[in-house]
Amino acid sequence: MPIKIASWNVNSIKIRAETVADWLREAQPDVLCLQELKCEDRNFPQTIFEDLGYNLALYGQKTYNGVAILSKWPISDISRGLPTFADDDQSRYIEAVIGLPNTAARVASIYLPNGNPPDSAKFDYKLRWISALRDHAANLLAYEEPLILAGDYNVILSEADVHDPEAWREDALFRIESRHGLRSLLHLGLRDAIRLCSDEPGLYTFWDYQAGAWQKNNGIRIDHLLLSPEAAGRLRRAGIDKYVRGREKPSDHVPVWASLH
Repeated sequence: MPIKIASWNVNSIKIRAETVADWLREAQPDVLCLQELKCEDRNFPQTIFEDLGYNLALYGQKTYNGVAILSKWPISDISRGLPTFADDDQSRYIEAVIGLPNTAARVASIYLPNGNPPDSAKFDYKLRWISALRDHAANLLAYEEPLILAGDYNVILSEADVHDPEAWREDALFRIESRHGLRSLLHLGLRDAIRLCSDEPGLYTFWDYQAGAWQKNNGIRIDHLLLSPEAAGRLRRAGIDKYVRGREKPSDHVPVWASLH
């Protein structure tokens, strides 16, 4: 049977709980990784998602950051925080094992630092965070199990993933150091689910609220589902639900999903 796994930076779950619930009813993902909750666990609107049949694993933070995993299947072995970055005080990483029929998959929801401005300590933090994620991913890949590292990576991987490469050249999201960091994950053997299914340009996941970016389709692709070889071998389809960006009071990101056998 196919299992649908999705990722979505919702840019405040309290503001967009009903928007997310509407999409869950339509898209019916088995697992949804959320980023940028912007609330503590005790303030997360649990009931609306539990009523839709989802189990929850939360790692929230007041006002900023925050990640979660929602699953129709049992969740176990929950780990909060990137274990290879022990001094991090920001809620950017949660990992769990999802008990699927006849198998299990390890899933992480990731909110990688933005890093702007690139001439500041924020960019150094971003690069250190990517390096720590690479180290942890290498450890996880040694288990040789279905693994999905899903989230907002805040990295534009290539010129095909941005409407105007020159306009973004010196932005922390497109700086060569950030791209090298993300490619170091791919070099471990992880695969980009969207690019396994399509090499088309213009496949974006984020449009800024400013300057009519959505109306002009001035987007970037920074939300990724990275799959271990064991998960990539089960991939059947992957996509981006762009239409959600056109709804009332949308997040500036849209859901990205993959269907695995």
